[in-house]
Amino acid sequence: MAITRRSFLKGTAGAGVASLVGPSLLVSASAKAAETDGVWKVSGSHWGAFRARVWAGKVQEIKPLEVDKYPTDMLNGIKGIIYSPSRVRYPMVRLDWLKKHKYAAETRGNNRFVRVTWDEALDLFYRELERVQKDYGPYALHAGQTGWRQTGQMHSCNNHMQRAIGMHGYSVKKVGDYSTGAGQTILPYVLGSTEVYAQGTSWELILENSDNIILWANDPVKNLQVGWTCETHESFEYLEQLKQKVADKEINVISVDPVKNKTQRYLENDHIYVNPQSDVAFMLGLAHTLYTEDLYDKKFIDTYCLGFEDFVNYVTGKTKDKVEKTPEWAADICGVSADKIREFARMLVNGRTQLLFGWCIQRQEHGEQPYWMGAVLAAMIGQIGLPGGGVSYGHHYSGIGVPSTGFAKPGSFPLNLDQGQTPKYTNQDFKGYSRVIPVARWVDSLLEPGKVINANGAKVTLPDIKMMVFSGNNPWHHHQDRNRMKKAFRHLHTVVAIDFAWTATCRHADIVLPACTQFERNDIDGYGAYSGRGLLAMHKLVDPLFQSKTDFEIMTELTRRWGRSEDYTRGMTEMEWVKSLYDDCRAANKGKFDMPEFDEFWEQGLLDFGKGKPWTRHAAFREDPEINALGTPSGFIEITSRTIGKMGYKHCQEHPMWFEKTERSHGGPGSEKHPYWLQSCHPDKRLHSQMCESEEFRATYAVQGREPIYINPTDAKSKGIKDGDLVRVFNDRGQLLAGAVVTDSYAPGVVRIEEGAWYGPLNEKIGAIDTYGDPNTLTMDIGSSELAQATSANTCLVDFEKFVGEAPPVTAFGGPIEVS
Repeated sequence: MAITRRSFLKGTAGAGVASLVGPSLLVSASAKAAETDGVWKVSGSHWGAFRARVWAGKVQEIKPLEVDKYPTDMLNGIKGIIYSPSRVRYPMVRLDWLKKHKYAAETRGNNRFVRVTWDEALDLFYRELERVQKDYGPYALHAGQTGWRQTGQMHSCNNHMQRAIGMHGYSVKKVGDYSTGAGQTILPYVLGSTEVYAQGTSWELILENSDNIILWANDPVKNLQVGWTCETHESFEYLEQLKQKVADKEINVISVDPVKNKTQRYLENDHIYVNPQSDVAFMLGLAHTLYTEDLYDKKFIDTYCLGFEDFVNYVTGKTKDKVEKTPEWAADICGVSADKIREFARMLVNGRTQLLFGWCIQRQEHGEQPYWMGAVLAAMIGQIGLPGGGVSYGHHYSGIGVPSTGFAKPGSFPLNLDQGQTPKYTNQDFKGYSRVIPVARWVDSLLEPGKVINANGAKVTLPDIKMMVFSGNNPWHHHQDRNRMKKAFRHLHTVVAIDFAWTATCRHADIVLPACTQFERNDIDGYGAYSGRGLLAMHKLVDPLFQSKTDFEIMTELTRRWGRSEDYTRGMTEMEWVKSLYDDCRAANKGKFDMPEFDEFWEQGLLDFGKGKPWTRHAAFREDPEINALGTPSGFIEITSRTIGKMGYKHCQEHPMWFEKTERSHGGPGSEKHPYWLQSCHPDKRLHSQMCESEEFRATYAVQGREPIYINPTDAKSKGIKDGDLVRVFNDRGQLLAGAVVTDSYAPGVVRIEEGAWYGPLNEKIGAIDTYGDPNTLTMDIGSSELAQATSANTCLVDFEKFVGEAPPVTAFGGPIEVS
């Protein structure tokens, strides 16, 4: 439904105050002038809420809603998503798979596809589901991968895919995610919850009470541009205040990081350089100082913690390796001088100190250890549960730290079967294989089916997977070691990809189904993932392009093939579902938030409930640890975990420890051959791989059409590389081309290529150069430890050189090679 200024005013005239967005939603003068050339529609995205001017059936212009005072420039990339040359236009089937009616392993990834009708594609999809269930069983189908689906509660592609597949039969699922795999596994043993996705102490309390803020491997200015639901960007108001407090020397902010990140450049705060992957050594040196100088909070340790003595015995060299973890010992590893370590430790207990950790630090080998040590340091400081003190693992994510209103956000399209329903195939015999595996170990399953691995206290038998289904999910972005993936994918019989963009996952699939973008359908979404700021109407901007369909339509047609489409839809249409989710939300909030009837809300576009009340994480536990016990086995902070100790793991023992990495720069293992550490953190100009296909926006940061590689000037000079040159980056796992950006924000020996760059191999051969610059061409595919088995992307050494000769064309974008 089009929302013009006239209809907006008419629709809000009689609404309650809590339902109004106020004058901030009214269109600007320039927008009013353009209103004669189309209509303005309200929608939202991971990058924020916006108004789109639609004219002649096309989105002409996008502007952020004025309620968003700190919009990201990534909104400028949305048109490029809708109208990208990389759109999946039609149902496509891989040529050799179709010709041979088998998996044709040797040509997988050659990007040669045949256009088919929707009926043909869905028939093939159904045929393969039938074949796998009949010939093998549920262990042979993996349909559990999920990712950053497009926003919108009704059209959540993850839910649609898993509900539909679940109506056919059982399949292998995953546990954990790529974002926080190590952290979310270790922290329940230490602090009683995953912490990484938990609401944190409110920013305003941090600003009011903190004397020291430690941004440890944390870049909120970069990462808070996006959110899981429609992002409000309210955090930037607090970051702006923090910048002023830094300038006025009211708060001491220190970034602990191998690079000078975007947040540090914005805040102009102090920086502690730490050698890559050596944070735990640095932390142990800090703990040694706090203990030996008697600076730690004994009362807090005695009252709220367990296992401190065992940890101290390790730090003082009485147990384990018998090495005392002095600042001098730590300095040799982490690159911070012993005197600086002692100075830093004393600063931590000089006033109220808030530790804010990012997620990159746990995406490495032994990634459980830095998060565990962060909790130990916070316990020794003794300020957990105080406003402006303690530890947080999520203040860079989705507006964590913005006070919550308590608004109950709408539910989503149901993931599971309805009560009493059973799938067509009820076989649950997994033949001894595990039905749930760690999310990052599915490639291991393809290469070594039947192998038994340890994972979080259990034995996991890797299943013999024959078929995988991906919906709105791009494993050829988020998994590691592309050439290992190529080998693994050759073991699959059938791969189905459902997406709107021709990603590398589509390139390596057998059946590709064109989903539409979120901007080509109707939906609702929470406004503010953690703040609960309000509710947003996501109006369809344009009709689905080419032959794309909504996930709802695709899965309805798929389930029709075994007579379950009515069960799948519950007999409801798209808009009936949207209205139902709204009505349920309205009922859940009755008496607390005034929500109008659906039609009135739909015309308004946004319900804004304002700001919530400040809150302190772990305050209840600090007030009474017996009544408000943590979720750990003991109910207390477990500095030493007897539960983990009993698991008997080599690389994750009963308390945090220093473990040497398989690869580590600055004199560590492997650095003689490949001396540079490759950091592949979350990107600044997209959401993981989303928006990389937006051509005009990509051109604002690409270098000679390639993903940037950020290099220190000294390192660049030693290689004869200048800003703007093409660079070949390589190690024993692969090679890629990238464009040089020479900057002193990166220390010698450290380079960065941001993850999410689309994989564009020159051809399907193993070892082929990646033409655009996907860092996971080079990263290592090993588990963090036997506990989490999480991704270790940041354990990665490389070398690089100036590229000489004629550069190959970029193959990452555009559609397939269409064959008649």
